[in-house]
Amino acid sequence: MKLLTIEDDVQVSAYILKGMREAGHQVDVVADGKDGLFRATTESYDVIILDRMLPSLDGLTILKTLRGSGNQTPVLLLSALGEVDDRVQGLRAGGDDYLVKPFAFAELMARVEVLSKRSQRDSQKVTSLSAGDLTVDLLSRKIVRGEETIELQTREFNLLEYLMRHKGQVVTRTMLLEAVWDYHFDPQTNVIDVHISRLRKKIGDQDGTIIQTVRGAGYIIQN
Repeated sequence: MKLLTIEDDVQVSAYILKGMREAGHQVDVVADGKDGLFRATTESYDVIILDRMLPSLDGLTILKTLRGSGNQTPVLLLSALGEVDDRVQGLRAGGDDYLVKPFAFAELMARVEVLSKRSQRDSQKVTSLSAGDLTVDLLSRKIVRGEETIELQTREFNLLEYLMRHKGQVVTRTMLLEAVWDYHFDPQTNVIDVHISRLRKKIGDQDGTIIQTVRGAGYIIQN
């Protein structure tokens, strides 16, 4: 799994980092709320472990911002606030689970694993994706914009599907290379830009209103 931990307590974040890495998982750790929100919206994670009390931006604000933008990455809230009202507030803000500090690492690990598996099952159940008037049927692989049916090559379809599955998130070129081309290195070519240009032309998006370029980061489909 690839995890993001947004936690300003150095001992807690080090504890999580050590345990998760020993379990074979990749973990990014951020101690500041604004930095955490930036990382959560510009990279793809299987689960986010989010502290409620953070400098610059609190955990509930981060969570509400993520959900408001369409980002559905599973979030496990961590907090010393353990009253029923605190847990309800966190869950209603969009949290998928809530764990009170102090906690046992085994319980944290179990909860993260459950969230990851649940997310994978939910993503597999999706049969249709949409952005504005553009619709992708994943079963028939039929693409329609308005009333027009669009024909795409396999690579173009996979590229569009990946972008739409991550709607509301910035998708980096590295992510696209790994997911669509199965490259785990940078081939030092403009292959992604070429395919994005072709895809935009085929779906009538030459002005980039559907597939938006985020300068220096990658691409994003907003709605």
